[in-house]
Amino acid sequence: MNKNNTILEVKGLTVAFDGRTVVDDVNFTLQRGRTLGIVGESGSGKSVSTLALMGLLPKTATVSGSAKLSDEELLTLGDDEMRGIRGKRISMIFQEPMTSLNPVQKCGEQVLEMMHAHDGNDGSDKQTAKERVIKLFEEVLFPRPEKIFESYPHEISGGQKQRVMIAMALINNPDILIADEPTTALDVTVQKTILKLLSQLQEKHGTSIIFITHDLGVIAQVADDIMVMYRGKVMEQGPADQILHSPHEPYTKGLLACRPPLDSRPRRLPTVEDYLADSESIQTGPGEPNASNPTSNTHNSKLLEVRNLDVTYTLKRSLFGRPLQTLKGVDGITFDIMEGETLGLVGESGCGKSTLGRAMLRLIESSAGSVSYRGTPLNQLSAKQLRAIRPKLQIIFQDPYSSLNPRITIGDAIREPLTVHGDGDRSKVLELMDQVGLRAEWYSRYPHELSGGQRQRVCIARALILQPEMVVCDESVSALDVSVQAQVLNLLNDLKEQYHYTYLFITHDLSVVHYMADRIMVMQKGKIVESGTADAIFNNPQTEYTRTLIDAIPRI
Repeated sequence: MNKNNTILEVKGLTVAFDGRTVVDDVNFTLQRGRTLGIVGESGSGKSVSTLALMGLLPKTATVSGSAKLSDEELLTLGDDEMRGIRGKRISMIFQEPMTSLNPVQKCGEQVLEMMHAHDGNDGSDKQTAKERVIKLFEEVLFPRPEKIFESYPHEISGGQKQRVMIAMALINNPDILIADEPTTALDVTVQKTILKLLSQLQEKHGTSIIFITHDLGVIAQVADDIMVMYRGKVMEQGPADQILHSPHEPYTKGLLACRPPLDSRPRRLPTVEDYLADSESIQTGPGEPNASNPTSNTHNSKLLEVRNLDVTYTLKRSLFGRPLQTLKGVDGITFDIMEGETLGLVGESGCGKSTLGRAMLRLIESSAGSVSYRGTPLNQLSAKQLRAIRPKLQIIFQDPYSSLNPRITIGDAIREPLTVHGDGDRSKVLELMDQVGLRAEWYSRYPHELSGGQRQRVCIARALILQPEMVVCDESVSALDVSVQAQVLNLLNDLKEQYHYTYLFITHDLSVVHYMADRIMVMQKGKIVESGTADAIFNNPQTEYTRTLIDAIPRI
């Protein structure tokens, strides 16, 4: 390693909150023009380590060690001195662009604000500054940069918001760019575009990148070197090829193994805990069919029939309320769901997946078509009649934190559906909590006291407490660590095998839906463009759109 080419050298970085150490003796170097990938589960200390370098930790944090940016010691700088470095020499792309961008300020103005904070410009030469931002918007591949400049964050897509964040981070040509989970909740196609964009910008500007993620598949696409963290410590680090193909630590091996494989469908996914307990005993069983594999199950009885379903949104009305502009979120969709099967629904954000799932359950009203449950047309039922059927048709939402009432304990949250439908038996709650891997003593805990994976288990238990026949899983694992994702997928399959549940599994990740589903429907712009068995769709896609989704899956 060339010492003269080192731009950042971190030695003995330790961070503690109220005496509890969360980052413990972290050491690494970052070379000019190279990408260091920091990988690990949520809570491993990845983001805290980089926030310490940026001086963005709260005053309650105790930080020690050394972090030299060229010859400047970052950890001893005061607030005023750090403000001269943040955004100019070191910039950061945060994980969630919607909460990082100001919702009442136009996108272009937010980038201008970052530029003026460091160039001493009083804003008098507004046209020149605007042209510079628009040029950078062109570099981050906005098709209409002038329009994006004048748009508010809520008017653009998730991928476009992330590009605004990238432009904001790059506007002052920093030496180091920290990308903190910048693609976690994005579609695989948008993710691929963002990763390619970062590589192109790095090549053009010579920027050094610290890329933080929990997904080794993503890291394989971007990193030159990799550092693996677990519970605040560095487990191993080295060149990307060595870490990805010849890892030494059981933890790293577990992270690699728990990703759904692309070339097989094992009955169960290995978990990190399995590898930490005994890495030699793990058998992934690549030739063993998945519990929901259609070769081992037959589905004879029709549970749900969807016929010519439309959902239309009114975008603009006249002065008298007459629709002037409409959009079809779901456009004439017809399909059946068979009893006991897992039907996968895959497509990019905005294609209508969640709208379809909610319209099927009448959580939103359809504008045309019909949905029948065991021959009963749901769209013709009164509110009282529909309430009687609700226990049989449940949904697990994407974000477990926003799905749970922060003022209600998790035990009461799981118990609530029982109470609403006339049965508040606490023993049933405790029994189901045990089945989904939640301890009985957690009954009185609140959602903020649990991890993301534990909160998702609460949402699963809440959906299953009424013993439904069908569950809509709406992006229920998309924002989870790959290790937690493996646990939740195993849990869903275990519960299905035990109770013969039927799932509609909605996701943008074809590797996950290939592992889970018997059949897959591919959705684009409100229509089903392709459907078939999971293996047929994955191994022999018939449309260019499906091939694009498959090609975008990160591979190691």
